[in-house]
Amino acid sequence: MQIKDLLSTGKNGRLMFSGIDTVELAGEYGTPLYVMDEEAIRQNMREYKRALEECYGKSSMVCYASKAFACKEIYRIAMDEGIGADVVSAGELLTAVSVDFPADKIVFHGNNKSDDELLLALNCGVGLIAVDNIEEIRTLDKLAKRLDKKAKISLRIKPGVTAHTHEFIRTGAIDSKFGFALETGEAMEAVLLAANCESLALTGFNCHIGSQIFDAEPFAAAAEVMLEFIAKVQKQTGAPIESLNLGGGFAIRYTDGDREVNYREYSLKIAKITKQKCEELGIPVPFMMIEPGRSIVGNAGITLYKVGAVKNIPGHRKYVLIDGGFTDNPRYSLYGAKYDIIAADKAAADMNETITLAGKCCESGDLIGENMPAPSLEPGGIVAVLATGAYNYSMASNYNRLPKPAVVMLKGGKSRIVVKRETLNDLLRNDI
Repeated sequence: MQIKDLLSTGKNGRLMFSGIDTVELAGEYGTPLYVMDEEAIRQNMREYKRALEECYGKSSMVCYASKAFACKEIYRIAMDEGIGADVVSAGELLTAVSVDFPADKIVFHGNNKSDDELLLALNCGVGLIAVDNIEEIRTLDKLAKRLDKKAKISLRIKPGVTAHTHEFIRTGAIDSKFGFALETGEAMEAVLLAANCESLALTGFNCHIGSQIFDAEPFAAAAEVMLEFIAKVQKQTGAPIESLNLGGGFAIRYTDGDREVNYREYSLKIAKITKQKCEELGIPVPFMMIEPGRSIVGNAGITLYKVGAVKNIPGHRKYVLIDGGFTDNPRYSLYGAKYDIIAADKAAADMNETITLAGKCCESGDLIGENMPAPSLEPGGIVAVLATGAYNYSMASNYNRLPKPAVVMLKGGKSRIVVKRETLNDLLRNDI
């Protein structure tokens, strides 16, 4: 579901999100405010699940990438929709299991897991631990042996596929902090080591080539490389490699300048290449997994802000200052992410101005965007920033001792709090 499908203009000229007046939401819950649509999230999960089952039958699993947006409610929704989860920390894992999410449908990723995190994963009984480096293989083997457990693992492989995305979110090339490189022989070294660890069961491989990728071709190329490696490993070691996880990174439409992505077509293209390659290599199609996050929750969310002041600097720019900023949305300051905005109190107004939307933090780089088309915005007005469901709440900080916003979930014309707004007392809770 695209963000445009959730937007409309009410009779009073206000922005409606999933049929609910956004100005009223801002008034009821305060600003800044994250607003998410539950049905959009569910529809996106179902779309991926149907696509994978159409391609591979029941020999497949969608794992929601928790890093995009993690809270108890998102795991309840994922559990209800029958998909798995990808976690990368003790915090994400504990949040999932706290609502009785089935541990055997959890994949635990991470490039530098602590001993405590590995022990937690073993004790929780996670379905798969995605091992990232040689040291982790040795450590996990010792910890599993101590607990008299057999840890089911996959190895994260760098397939050497470069995706056309920002350098900070490309993760599949050789020069990456993640995984084992194929080109150097490191990946096969890891396979041989893991295969000889009596408390580890090497059953699969996974890769992740980057984020916000619009084309299916890089994923198909990664699948071919990974399948060739599976065939090589099985021939040389006899290791029963059962699963292949192609990760996530599927793009969403943030602005009108971005094109829409059909995730079913993505899946069908990748599946066609996968099946052809397996036939060519003489190996069975593995249990296939993907890990979408942004494309499940990104377009299901918006953020509402109140305008505090407007500064027009003739010959330079017009600043519209809001009551949030890069503490609740750091993506522009990190890698120049672009967003569309709408004046919630006059949704149909002409976009006849160009502004810089700036936050309240004591940093010149505290911006949500520059050169943004906008209507005339005035102090006290409400601004909606679109497609903020992913990597906003999850990357929020308390810089300048600002409390994190609340998260409101919409369903059936009603709203409910799923994450409380932090208070000033919350900021003092851990101080001594």
